Amino acid sequence: MPTLDRHLVSLTEPASFAAEQYQGLRLTIERVARARDVKIIAITSPAAGDGKTVTAVNLAGALARGSDGRVLLIDADLRRPSVATLLGIETTGPGLADVLSGNRDAAEVFRRIEPFNLSVLPAGATRAGVTEMLRSPRLEQLLQEARREYAYVVIDTPPLLPIFDASVLAKLADGVLMIVAANQTPRKLLAEALNLLDPAKVLGIVFNQDDRPLFGYYNSYSRYYREYFTDPTQIASGA
Repeated sequence: MPTLDRHLVSLTEPASFAAEQYQGLRLTIERVARARDVKIIAITSPAAGDGKTVTAVNLAGALARGSDGRVLLIDADLRRPSVATLLGIETTGPGLADVLSGNRDAAEVFRRIEPFNLSVLPAGATRAGVTEMLRSPRLEQLLQEARREYAYVVIDTPPLLPIFDASVLAKLADGVLMIVAANQTPRKLLAEALNLLDPAKVLGIVFNQDDRPLFGYYNSYSRYYREYFTDPTQIASGA
């Protein structure tokens, strides 16, 4: 078993209070999935440093532990990938970039994270022309195949600003979770990021604080951001 980063509490300390926060997020996603047929979930943030990748991996872990269905985690942050590092797996091997460039079949590069019901598609070797790769028909084909094979697909995408890779990926997802750093993410930056997304696809805002689950910020910060949503249930405290 690879050495997992200590922040991946859904996998390393599933009985902890910190992991319980991700279980709460899992239950929210499952409830939404039953109502809206959400299987492919993109995780993004307004800017770097908001904790989106830690949230993506922990959510995937919580989903994998919460049901018998298989879960796939895709590192689509091709410019600054970090999923493989967090999971302690090879960072120089083939991955999504190789699949999109036609050099590898997806089945050849999936990595099973034992003993969990979780598979990972790492980012692969960084290449030029990332935006063009993400617009490749191969990506939509890959996600359609994953939809048939997995109960959930969690995609770690780049931040929405200043590049637009995440906007491209969000169009292929069933829903998007926006990760913000409590007390850090400027309101204006969040507004700019949300304007790049289809409001109907935004499943909610998840608050992070120093890569740890949120403790008690829900009331004050949900009011702070509430005006961006027509449905107040889209605002959630979580990991």
